[in-house]
Amino acid sequence: MMSRKSWFYGLLMVVVLACGCNEKTNKAQTDKKIGNLERNIVKSQSNIVKLETSMGNIVIKLNEQAAPVTVKNFLGYVEAGFYDGTIFHRVIPGFMIQGGGFTEKMAKKETRDPIINEARNGPSNIRGTVAMARKPDPDSATSQFFINHRDNDVLDYVDEKSAGYAVFGKVTEGMDVVDAIASVKTTTVKITRNGMDDTMEDVPAEPVTIQSVKVVPE
Repeated sequence: MMSRKSWFYGLLMVVVLACGCNEKTNKAQTDKKIGNLERNIVKSQSNIVKLETSMGNIVIKLNEQAAPVTVKNFLGYVEAGFYDGTIFHRVIPGFMIQGGGFTEKMAKKETRDPIINEARNGPSNIRGTVAMARKPDPDSATSQFFINHRDNDVLDYVDEKSAGYAVFGKVTEGMDVVDAIASVKTTTVKITRNGMDDTMEDVPAEPVTIQSVKVVPE
């Protein structure tokens, strides 16, 4: 016959095991909920970005399918607030408006490492598309981008010698704002480039500021 002491310890063990099972069950349920939440967040991520500028808003639909590396890079700068307070520093009517790299005082912002050029993936530089600006090296784009003010198929990928400019989105709202920015008066300003004095042409005489860039619901 089981003693009272043995019976007590046996009962205690059952309670402990039961509690342990409940904890495991609760943890599994919690993990499942978190996993579902994370999946829902991924599914609900928008590919729409709104630029609030001093001349009005521009809404852009990103093309992750055609330019996954470029879109990821751009969103990284957006999420970091990098573009807030930058300007459209190069404006050429009938060609494009370029921004995302300079402050109102024409100080160039520090960027992350450059990315590969995805221009060969397909989308053409037609009016209203958004593409990455770069140096002569095809794989040198960082933060600067431009919006095509007209069809610029001369900027499309041809071959390795004519590598083109990677299109990663298209303006869906606010082309009237793009047109307005493209029509502003421009000038030539003095800047410091790589520690040396230099000049930059086609700079708006009055700064056109990118006040904020945010991902917005579709």
